[in-house]
Amino acid sequence: MSATSITLSDITYTAPDGRPLFTDLSLTFGEERAGLVGRNGVGKTSLFRLLTGELVPSAGSVTMAGRPGWLRQEVASPQATLAELFGVREALDILGRAAAGEATLDELAEADWTLEERLAATLSRLGIEGLSPDTRLDTLSGGQRTRARLAALVFEDPDILLLDEPTNNLDRDGREAVIDLLSGWRKAAVVISHDRELLDAMDAIVELTTLGATRYGGNGSHYREQKALALAAAEHGLASAERQLDETTRSARESAEKKARRDRAGRLSRRKGDQPKVLLDARKERSEGTTSTNARLAEARIGRAQEAAETARQRIEVLESITMTLPSTGLPAGRTVLIAANVSAGYAPDTALIEDFSLTLTGPERVAIGGPNGAGKSTLLATLTAALPPLAGTVRLDVPYARLDQSAGRLDPGLTVRENFRRLQPDIGENDARAALARFLFRGEDALQLTGTLSGGQRFRAGLACVLGGPIPPQLLILDEPTNHLDLDALEALESALNSYDGALLVVSHDTAFLDALGLDRRIELTGRPKGVETQ
Repeated sequence: MSATSITLSDITYTAPDGRPLFTDLSLTFGEERAGLVGRNGVGKTSLFRLLTGELVPSAGSVTMAGRPGWLRQEVASPQATLAELFGVREALDILGRAAAGEATLDELAEADWTLEERLAATLSRLGIEGLSPDTRLDTLSGGQRTRARLAALVFEDPDILLLDEPTNNLDRDGREAVIDLLSGWRKAAVVISHDRELLDAMDAIVELTTLGATRYGGNGSHYREQKALALAAAEHGLASAERQLDETTRSARESAEKKARRDRAGRLSRRKGDQPKVLLDARKERSEGTTSTNARLAEARIGRAQEAAETARQRIEVLESITMTLPSTGLPAGRTVLIAANVSAGYAPDTALIEDFSLTLTGPERVAIGGPNGAGKSTLLATLTAALPPLAGTVRLDVPYARLDQSAGRLDPGLTVRENFRRLQPDIGENDARAALARFLFRGEDALQLTGTLSGGQRFRAGLACVLGGPIPPQLLILDEPTNHLDLDALEALESALNSYDGALLVVSHDTAFLDALGLDRRIELTGRPKGVETQ
């Protein structure tokens, strides 16, 4: 065993809702950068919490060789500073008193004279250089706060990094800072992520499925290649298992039919009375015994063949990509979809995030809006959809539209997925509702789950089902960071669905691979300064 490692031995854990997540799971992470992937709801975050000690398995053990570190929670005080987040407030105060000539001899002896330099270097490493240790966290954007928390984690210099979706909610610069950090990380790291760029910086990928954990050597691209090969092998295995089941069933049937013919011949001979009764009775007894034995053997062989076929089907379900299909919107190519003219957006006239913004969408155009955290992207979407009145200018939406953010805020967490669907699509009958939900992988009992109990990715998929699952989807789809909580399979399925979507698309995302897959017509970059809009 390497000097630094995490070992899970025969872990069993059951979710609070009674669903078994892991049974006798054994897994080892060594001095490597390992990406942890899996479909939403399979237990990735629960496994992460087992690694950090926040959860305790009902059986088995977690052994850590090395000092782990994971993201700290947000500091509760609204006045908390970077120095407090890094845990260096007192040490910096000593340096301040030393510079002013007010430090005691004991303080001078324990002063960390390299602290300020190391602090600045760590902030720079995560792309937030230039910030003072006295900077309050509540003055930073959400992405800056996430980077600050990552910087505080790196500053601790742990032996093992444990990260759960570290690039979520980060702008392009923040994502690149995290990817660069992990690309240069030479210690152990376990990273839950669906970010394909980040996964390509990993040394190995571990996939969690309902069947357990599978390790794939190499990065994310290699994992996808190996999984495609595994799917082809599983499909071949299923075909073989089904052939074996058919052959076993046919052989058992033919044997039973042969035996039945012999028995009929014996009964006919008995009625004729051309052989001694003692001999006929003995034959009848042997025949009945043979029939019983053959039936048991045939039943066992068929049972084994059925079990093999079912195992192969389960393997296919784990490996096979999910699909989402969307019917046509009927949007004409020349139809005006959206006109925004000289719009200023914000929550107060003196704090406008965006000024003099203009945009016209015509027909099935695909436009992405990017920019750093805090540039006003979500504020702009809220203004374009009348959720927030413009401070100046006009907005006109001429087609039916749907806006879906990463939290799927249109869904009622107290209702089931099916109930939310019926609430948002009241004209659709029960059978059609079930069929529409099935297209988004909410089949049978899955459609009866409470929305509030779903993982982030499942909730977003439910939101997509509820707004796009009607007989005619909206002609304009507005998505705000849609990939943040989707697993890799759901992400690729979303890309496939959006590629077949024939309406207009307006999307905010920092996921370059996702945007590249959409076949965009335009990209609009918000610079974070009023009037700062760049179009590509």
